[in-house]
Amino acid sequence: MPLYEKGDVRIHYEEVGSGFPLLVIPGGGLNSTVAGLATHPFNPMDEFKGEYRVITADHIGLMDHLGIGQFMVLGFCIGGPFIWNLLKRAGDRVVAAVPAQPSGFRPELPDLSYQNNMKGWGPELCERRPDITMAMVDAFLTKMYRANGDFVYTVSRDFVRNCQTPILVLPDDVPAHPYAVAMECVHLAPNAQVSLYPWKDTPDKIPLAVRHIRTFLRAHRPVIAAHQPLAAAAQ
Repeated sequence: MPLYEKGDVRIHYEEVGSGFPLLVIPGGGLNSTVAGLATHPFNPMDEFKGEYRVITADHIGLMDHLGIGQFMVLGFCIGGPFIWNLLKRAGDRVVAAVPAQPSGFRPELPDLSYQNNMKGWGPELCERRPDITMAMVDAFLTKMYRANGDFVYTVSRDFVRNCQTPILVLPDDVPAHPYAVAMECVHLAPNAQVSLYPWKDTPDKIPLAVRHIRTFLRAHRPVIAAHQPLAAAAQ
């Protein structure tokens, strides 16, 4: 089991296939895991390993650890806000991005994400980690879901409006995955496109969505080296 270590932190990651790097962010909110990919509408580790070096776990730190400069990213659920944060922090390294069923703010349920995690994720975390208190959980969730709580949690509308990265959005419409926010990102981002909707309500539609993702990734995959080292990307 490969591990990425930074200080006292050890993070399990997985990778399959070869080619240009594709970072995958599992869904499941703050309880997202690599194993959880098996429960998603499709598993990118299986679908794209024939064309890409598919990697899943921590984000920029793991890419640095693996010596990867540029990469593409596909994220489910909480992966949507995480993708926007990646674009804010390292936009020059993300070649293209696919937010699938992205989470975001829903005005009719303004405190949904905070309350769900205070009831579920927080107590379970504190039980596993006696060094973490619910006061610490509250501070973390307040910053994550309430400080920028009227859009995608991690960036502003102005950032999305000025983001030049190619984006393919696969919308959803459940309480934690608002369709309106997903489509607002499509309209704001100058190089965004949207896949079919709904795309996972029947099994026959999911392969069509995967085909769209594959076409999108191929269109934006660099034609130079399949793997650009981090040192080269920094030059």
